[in-house]
Amino acid sequence: MFHVEHKLKSVFVKMDNKIIKGQIVDLFAREIYPGQIEIANGIIINVVRCSTAPDVFIMPGLIDSHVHIESSMLTPSRFARMVVPHGTIGAVTDPHEIANVLGREGVQFMIDDGKKVPFKFFFGAPSCVPATPFETSGASLNAIDIDILLNNEDIYFLSEMMNFPGVIQRDNEIMAKLSAAKRKGLKIDGHAPGLRGKLLEKYIEAGIGTDHECASLDEALEKISLGMKIQIREGSAARNFQNLSPLFKLHPEAVMLCTDDSHPDEILTHGHINRIIKKGVSSGVGLFDLLKAATINPVMHYNLPVGLLRQNDTADFIVLSSLENFTVEQTYINGTCVYNRTEGILFPIKKVNTINAFRDQQVQINQLEIKMPDGFNKVKVIEVEDGELLTNGITWSPTFGADRIIKPEVTDDVLKLVVVNRYSNELPAIGFVRKIGLKTGALASSVAHDSHNIIAVGVDDFSIAKAINKLIETKGGIVAINNNNVTVLELPVAGLMSTLEGEGVAAIYQKLNYEAAQMGTTLKAPFMTLSFLSLLVIPSLKLGDKGLFDVNTFSFTSLFE
Repeated sequence: MFHVEHKLKSVFVKMDNKIIKGQIVDLFAREIYPGQIEIANGIIINVVRCSTAPDVFIMPGLIDSHVHIESSMLTPSRFARMVVPHGTIGAVTDPHEIANVLGREGVQFMIDDGKKVPFKFFFGAPSCVPATPFETSGASLNAIDIDILLNNEDIYFLSEMMNFPGVIQRDNEIMAKLSAAKRKGLKIDGHAPGLRGKLLEKYIEAGIGTDHECASLDEALEKISLGMKIQIREGSAARNFQNLSPLFKLHPEAVMLCTDDSHPDEILTHGHINRIIKKGVSSGVGLFDLLKAATINPVMHYNLPVGLLRQNDTADFIVLSSLENFTVEQTYINGTCVYNRTEGILFPIKKVNTINAFRDQQVQINQLEIKMPDGFNKVKVIEVEDGELLTNGITWSPTFGADRIIKPEVTDDVLKLVVVNRYSNELPAIGFVRKIGLKTGALASSVAHDSHNIIAVGVDDFSIAKAINKLIETKGGIVAINNNNVTVLELPVAGLMSTLEGEGVAAIYQKLNYEAAQMGTTLKAPFMTLSFLSLLVIPSLKLGDKGLFDVNTFSFTSLFE
């Protein structure tokens, strides 16, 4: 048991000859005892029980078991500075987003930027670039590229295999990528939302070992029964912790914690993996099972060089004043204190280089016009659900005049959705979306999973064109257009990331969310929701730069009925 609250002593961590004292949280023995750890050259050389120790807790540092750093809109070095105050010392990360823009050059950029800071990044080789052949991306990674990446000592696994139809059909290129990882003894991450039964069995038989897309307990239990590990996700858009929390009791060895996508304003305000732990503690999840999911389980599954507070481990740990409130006092990586609550972050920030790929031709308003073809009177509409990546497909009967031009109808909450190829000067793809809630203006983003073309939603063509062209002008970013009011967060690094520190990005992003709310949306994370409306691997109806796409059939579908 642990006390609800602990009073911090004036000298809560004593360091004599590299000895740190406190209440040792031993996650292997599932006990907490007074003790000390002795450190030399970044290694724990001894863990000793004591009769008394300061009233603070020492435990292994936290690992995010699946995250796309790019989705924080921060480069790796800036991301590290955001999360170490929350006890995160490492991240298993898929550089899939930047790989879709810049290929292997983008992956190497992430690795190099991550090395600028004392944080443990474990990058994967993106398995699906492009995610599908039905959209335009800036790069492609074939089986030869993947083999080259997997030979890089900074690559630790094969990233999420989103092309589950390709796996099930035993596509030669897909199987070559899987075989390359298996030859090297590396883990393979999955991505199979809603996949069940015989098709799931075939998917797992190919060597895929994790899934972070489970939305229901039944789905997660079936995947665990077939040998998968489940990464319980609690991010900025998708939140599955509540539905999946029984897994901690039923299958504690088969779960890990992850954020997948987490924006800097949320990290700044609510925390990172520690936020999920606090949520679990308050909802009655067993403490040791919860902490193991954030430490031991990912380290063991991916075979990560991360210490777990044992003799001969690297000294990667955190010091807490409270286990219930999970208040982080200090964060140590390789025996060095990288964060202290009284002094702040203890490593410097370095300059970020920028790399990018972006079109130069702006869109014209008349290119956004769309007419109802003769013989048709209905339109297929994407319907979003707040906090979910899944969408529905509905039909809508718009009103139109003799010119048959289809316009958004704010009273029906049906808005125009536009995706613009950002790699070449092609014409926009047009669709419609419901439940965004805007009453005025437009929102647009060059963060649009997975190919990161420009995506925009709005109530009129003028506002939509203005938003899109602003992003072409800045070579990437997020923008809200409300009449003459323009709010923009520039993302010059691959059109995905800022060169600013996290606090600066968070402030502008919060302003963007405020503007979006003023424009009428009630979505918790409107720009995150927008960014997933072109994700052609998450059911059911999405819009890519080549047109409307039915994920259930994995094929294009007509906008009209």
